[in-house]
Amino acid sequence: MTLTREDPTLDQRIEHQEQLFEFFEVACKPEDRFRVGTEHEKFPLYASSLDPVPYGGEGGLGALFAELRSKHGFEPFFEADAIVGLERSGASITLEPGGQLELSGAPLLTLHETCREFREHVALMNQVSREFDIIWLGLGSHPLAQTQDIPRMPRERHDWMRAHLEAADTLGLSMMHATCGVQANFDFSSEEDAGRKLRVAQAVSPIVTALYANSSISLGEPNGFESWRAHIWRHTDRARCGFLRCTFAPDFLEQGAFRAYTEWALDVPVMFLIRDGRYVPQSGRSFRQLIERGEALSLADWNLHLTTLFPEVRLKRVIEVRGADAVPPDLVCALPAVWKGVFYDSEVLDRLEARFAAWTYADVDRLHDEVSRLGLKAQTPDGPVAAVARELVDLAREGLGRIAHLNATGDNEQHFLDPLYAILEQGASPARGLLDRWDGAFQRRAELLIEFSRY
Repeated sequence: MTLTREDPTLDQRIEHQEQLFEFFEVACKPEDRFRVGTEHEKFPLYASSLDPVPYGGEGGLGALFAELRSKHGFEPFFEADAIVGLERSGASITLEPGGQLELSGAPLLTLHETCREFREHVALMNQVSREFDIIWLGLGSHPLAQTQDIPRMPRERHDWMRAHLEAADTLGLSMMHATCGVQANFDFSSEEDAGRKLRVAQAVSPIVTALYANSSISLGEPNGFESWRAHIWRHTDRARCGFLRCTFAPDFLEQGAFRAYTEWALDVPVMFLIRDGRYVPQSGRSFRQLIERGEALSLADWNLHLTTLFPEVRLKRVIEVRGADAVPPDLVCALPAVWKGVFYDSEVLDRLEARFAAWTYADVDRLHDEVSRLGLKAQTPDGPVAAVARELVDLAREGLGRIAHLNATGDNEQHFLDPLYAILEQGASPARGLLDRWDGAFQRRAELLIEFSRY
C-alpha cells in the first residue's frame, strides 16, 4: 500500500460528478511519455528461527527502516513516531499490514531500467538485512505462519481495514497479512485507450495468474492450490475485488471507461475518510451515498477511496495489473515485460481485443477460480490455458520487438520474457515445481523450502 506525499491539487471540493471522471482524464498522456512502474512484495523471516519479523525491537522492521534512512539516503514517511515508509529517487519502500515489504518502483521508460532498479533494491535489502538476521521470501503466500501469528504493523489505516475486511468476507485478514504479489502500472493516452486496455486485461489477467502461480504451500504443507493467494483474493470483499463486470458490457467503450469505473467505484462501501489527520470509518456507506447526504468531500477523499478498491485490474491515474504471485527475481522482471508488450504495442492490443472478444465475465471469473487450483492445467473457454498463455507471451514478444527499447549494448527487451518461455516449456507453474521439490529434494523440510525461495 503505497504512501504518497500530500498533493495540494486534490484539495478541490467535489461539487459535481464530472470532477470524478476528470480525475482520471488529467492522467492521459502522449505515447512518448508512457512509462512502466513495477511493485513487488516479499515476506520477512528471521533466518535463524524462520519466525515472522515484528515491527518493534532491535531486530525489527522499524530498526531496519531506521538503518536505511540513516545510512542510505532515504527520506522517511512517519505515522506517529514510527517510520512506515521510505522514499528515494522516485521509488518508495513501504510496509504492508503483516510486515511484507513493497518496492513501488519509479515510472521508467525501459524494462532495462526497471529490472536494474529491482535488482539494486534486492541487493541493498539483503546487504542491510543481514545484520538483522532477516531474509526475504518470493512466494505468493506465507509458507509457514498462521495469519493470526503474523505481526501487525503500526498503521491506523491497517487497523480500520482489518475491522472492515474481517466482517466483509472469510479470508480478508489472510489477504492483508499472508499474501505477496507483483504488480505493474501502465499509462494511457485517452479514455478509449484506457478502456481497451482495461477490457483486454480482464481476459489476460487470469492467464498471467496461471503463469505466476507460486503459493502452493502454507502452514508447512501443500494447501491444494497452485495460487492460494488468488483463492484468498476471491474470498476478500467481493464488492471491491475480482473482475470489472462493467468492462464486459457491449457499450463499455461508448459509455466511457472513466465513467464506467467511476459508477462502479461510487457504489463500493467507503472504508474510511481522513479528518483532522485521523481515520474515520464510514459504516458501510458508499461514496455515492456520502455525496447524496451532503458530506463535504474532496478529490483527496476520492483518491483515498480508490486506493481501497482491489480489482484484479485497477484504474487509478495509471492502469495497475495485480494478478501475479510473488516469484523469483527473473520472473519479477518478466511481469512488466509481458504487460508492456500487450499494452504499449497497438497491433498486439488490437489482436488480443479481437482474440478475447467472446469471453464473458462468467468465463473470466470461472477461469480465475480454476487457475487458482490448477495453474497452467486449467481450461479457458477456447482450450488449455497453457496454449493461450503461449499465444500471449508470443504476442508480447512481438510487441516488445516493435517497441525496440534497447540497452547500451543494443539488446531489446524481449529477453525479459525468457523465464516465461521456460515455464511454458515445462508446462507447469512455479507452484507445481515447489510441490515436486517438496515431496522430493526438500524432503518436506521447511528450511529447504525457505532456502530455495529466499532472495
